[in-house]
Amino acid sequence: MANEIIITYETRYNATREIAEKIGEVLAESGLGADVLSIDQISALGHYKVIILGSAVFTGNWSEKAAKFLETNEKVLSEKMVWLFSSGPLGEGSVEEDSKGWRFPEKLQPIADRIAPRDIALFHGKIDKDKLSLMHKFMIKVAKVPVGDFRRWEEINAWAKDIAETLKKEGFGQG
Repeated sequence: MANEIIITYETRYNATREIAEKIGEVLAESGLGADVLSIDQISALGHYKVIILGSAVFTGNWSEKAAKFLETNEKVLSEKMVWLFSSGPLGEGSVEEDSKGWRFPEKLQPIADRIAPRDIALFHGKIDKDKLSLMHKFMIKVAKVPVGDFRRWEEINAWAKDIAETLKKEGFGQG
């Protein structure tokens, strides 16, 4: 039987993919199978009942592919159970401090409002200077962006467990 849950993501340097995979692992530990696929690997969303969509964040925006995916699939997403997450703020502070109050791309908020996701999460991100393009290396140097892995796996695990509990209450994983 095909999975009814998909975790899909757009990533530039794989940090968001790793978050998506961790969410998939937590769901699996709860007895919920999920497909974990990049946006590029998806041909249709029709048979999925639950969609967890995430994007890396650069300069306060989702990646172009993730934004386009959200826009293109708005109608389908509005008919599903949806959770959204972003990966981006860097630093040792709280996610609110490090994102300077940013929660979700302003230009995408009207679409998110129409989709009515169950939750929108913002997780700390990761920058590995060795993997960056020359342009990105220059940008982080000029902007004095902290470099390193700032993801807080306990927060990601807790969010995924909350999703699993919600889905189990809705009857998923009992068949």
